[in-house]
Amino acid sequence: MALPFKLLLLCGLFGRGCSQSSPVWFQNISTNIFNLSGDILLGGLFHINQLTSNLSQRVEPDNIACNRLSDYGLGLVLAMKYTVDEINANHMLLPGIKLGYEIFDTCRQSAMIVKSTVFFLTGKSTEELSAKCNYTNYETRVAAVIGPFSSEMVSVVAKLLGFFLMPQISYGATSNKFSDKNLYPSFLRTVPSDKVQAEVMVELLKTFGWNWVAVVGSNEEYGRQGLRDFSTIAAERSICVAYEGLMPVYSDSERAFKIILDNIEAANVGVVVIFSIRRTVENFFKEVIRRNLTGVWVASTAWTFDNQVISLPNIHTVGTVIGFTYNTQTLPQLISYTHELFTKLSEERIKKSPLAPKSGSAYLPDPCPQCVNLSPANISLVTDDAVQRTAFSVYAAIYSVAQALHDMLGCNGTGCMWGADSKIYPWQLLKVLKKVSLDMNGTKLKFDSDGNPNIGYHVVEWVWENGNVNFINVGTFHGKLSINKTLFKWHTENSEVPKSTCSAVCEAGQVQRVKGFHSCCFDCIDCKEGTFQATKEDVQCTSCPKGQWSQIRSINCTDPTFGFLSWGKAESIGMMLAGAVLLVCQGSVGVLFLKNRGTPLVSASGGALGGVALLSLMGGCLSLLLFLGQPVDLVCRLQLPLTSIFPTVALSTIMAISLQILYVTEFPQKATAHLDTIRGLGAWLFVLACCGVQAGFCGWFVQEGPLLSEHLAKMKIDFVWKFLSCPVEPMLGFALMAGFNVFLALVSFMCTFMAVKPVQQYNLARDITFSTLVYCVIWVIFIPIYAGLSELSSIVHVCFSLASNMGLVSAYYFPKCHLLLRKPELNTSDYFRTFLEGAPPIPQEEQQPQPGLESESQPEAQPGKG
Repeated sequence: MALPFKLLLLCGLFGRGCSQSSPVWFQNISTNIFNLSGDILLGGLFHINQLTSNLSQRVEPDNIACNRLSDYGLGLVLAMKYTVDEINANHMLLPGIKLGYEIFDTCRQSAMIVKSTVFFLTGKSTEELSAKCNYTNYETRVAAVIGPFSSEMVSVVAKLLGFFLMPQISYGATSNKFSDKNLYPSFLRTVPSDKVQAEVMVELLKTFGWNWVAVVGSNEEYGRQGLRDFSTIAAERSICVAYEGLMPVYSDSERAFKIILDNIEAANVGVVVIFSIRRTVENFFKEVIRRNLTGVWVASTAWTFDNQVISLPNIHTVGTVIGFTYNTQTLPQLISYTHELFTKLSEERIKKSPLAPKSGSAYLPDPCPQCVNLSPANISLVTDDAVQRTAFSVYAAIYSVAQALHDMLGCNGTGCMWGADSKIYPWQLLKVLKKVSLDMNGTKLKFDSDGNPNIGYHVVEWVWENGNVNFINVGTFHGKLSINKTLFKWHTENSEVPKSTCSAVCEAGQVQRVKGFHSCCFDCIDCKEGTFQATKEDVQCTSCPKGQWSQIRSINCTDPTFGFLSWGKAESIGMMLAGAVLLVCQGSVGVLFLKNRGTPLVSASGGALGGVALLSLMGGCLSLLLFLGQPVDLVCRLQLPLTSIFPTVALSTIMAISLQILYVTEFPQKATAHLDTIRGLGAWLFVLACCGVQAGFCGWFVQEGPLLSEHLAKMKIDFVWKFLSCPVEPMLGFALMAGFNVFLALVSFMCTFMAVKPVQQYNLARDITFSTLVYCVIWVIFIPIYAGLSELSSIVHVCFSLASNMGLVSAYYFPKCHLLLRKPELNTSDYFRTFLEGAPPIPQEEQQPQPGLESESQPEAQPGKG
């Protein structure tokens, strides 16, 4: 059984990060940078140089010139050499086995990388690649391939390596397409895929409310796939991509960058996401700086720490740059290891000793002839921040292969199952490699079924201080994004979070009506009454369920509530005070009439029937109390009938007196003979008849009208709050009841309006004329107000009932009280003889007014006036 391998043990054995002094094995390292012989070889693909040939003039399959050194690529080569040397020094990982390597330059060109890859696939002993039907027992020159860095280069060779099931572990290719194991069965990587990175970017945008963005990518595999992944995920998360652009890679087209930035400016976005390789971003930001553009630039991992971009003049003016880096660790011993290596190179150069070949094959050129001149002065190759952050991915890739070999060969503390005839077949190693699990000084690494690692991200912000840039960790992602917003330093005034939205955020109770082609561009539409906004993402308002309602701009519906004239409300108290004053007045009148019962004035005013009329007015006033408090079925049955029939008693009494006056004044010859009958039994029967008619109307109204509970059950709910009044149904019944009272008042008015005033007698017709006129006017005014304030019908009805009641009392009874209190000497039979005895009125011109009675007995030719 293979021993469980924990790389934490390396720290104790070899001093990785645990000791300030260099490990002993540093003294035995080889100065061969690009190849190292061994029992098992690894192939390394790194972009050591940059293209210097003009590909447009290449017409033959000859060599491509790549003569401009890439410091970044060479730094990663040194990380691979360091890792292999560390593993060889660890006698517990692959005891008795020496791991070797051959490293070649990709130059980021397919023609270059294909040659190296084909060389890796040659037979281990023959350096030839034979055509076979079955490669199961075919042992290749290398056991696994480390690299290349870019997705563009991986896409060139990954399918070829996949045909041989050659393990390929990339330390930088992040395109999500390589997760497809049907197309790339042998591909693994030690960096997350761009799909994960795109998800993190979208989470970042959502965190700050940015939903109107542009995304640009380099026009190669990495940029195109990253752009597609981001746009797809953004659309699923309601983030609108206002513009997508691809930047040229293999040509420095200034015009292309201008067009891209013109479109970004035209889209009016505040946030731009950039999926691009390093050299393309540099040209892009040159144009950004020239235009003096500012905004939020979201950087992919490929260029977050690019020195060439960071060192651009005035790069600090572009605004806020937020980038991503892998949630790994640095290699503390790498710098001291490289220093030792460069020191040895310098010593060998001074001694002029022959240097070992820098390439593993005579068929491939030396990737770096000038590397013989490396010295400790070139230590910046590994101190560069970008190299420091990427070196661990190279380190993890090589260690995962070493751990797979450890498991596959059954290694223990003393040795492995390895002999002179042992063979390493790539497909066997691949099976073990997919199951590898490592713990490297606290960083745990394992691959999922798609060959992707369980590695998250750090979110960093570029912060400039005194002309230097610092990378501030502002968040992390490991399954979930965690952002510390207080650490951000924004480029905006007052350091406020920049905005990047197509439309303002809708307020509660508003839905978004999309305009144009982007869901993020919309108008905010208020939800009308009876509808509500169910969720923030709603594009149309939701209707309230039956039995509920909502006000305008609501986020929910509610059950309706009802208001009523509770006893403690100001309106109720005001009406009760008015009613109390009216009752006091009526009671005072009643007491005064009772005290003077049998006198000519009281007899002329109807006698006992007049007292009944006064009591009915008091009853009408008290019945208005039924409108206070919460309505119930019984109260609603009594409200209108009682407030209608009480005034009928008073008005029918007044009408009976009016008919008497009409009879006396128009038929004086017959009045004397029939006056007792008319004033006695006839008046009582007339009042009873009128009350009977009104009672019929009231009964029909009660019979046909619904109960309050029935009315509420059938009520259409189109309100949140409503004043609850008893149902006035049928409306015809209410009109008949109120109209009958007005009819009585109107007839009374017509009977007395034209009556001649008796000379030197009390003008009883005048009191009836004014009281009935006031009553009619009040209820005529009631009609439009009641119709306009139907929701407050109870309050309107009470107010007009009190007013009409007060009008009758004031106009009919108060003048008589004035005579009883101020001029009791006029309370004589002579002063009321026309109404008591039926004597004909004497024309005004035949009599002279008595002194002192001028105000009471002025002869008048105008009817109805005194």
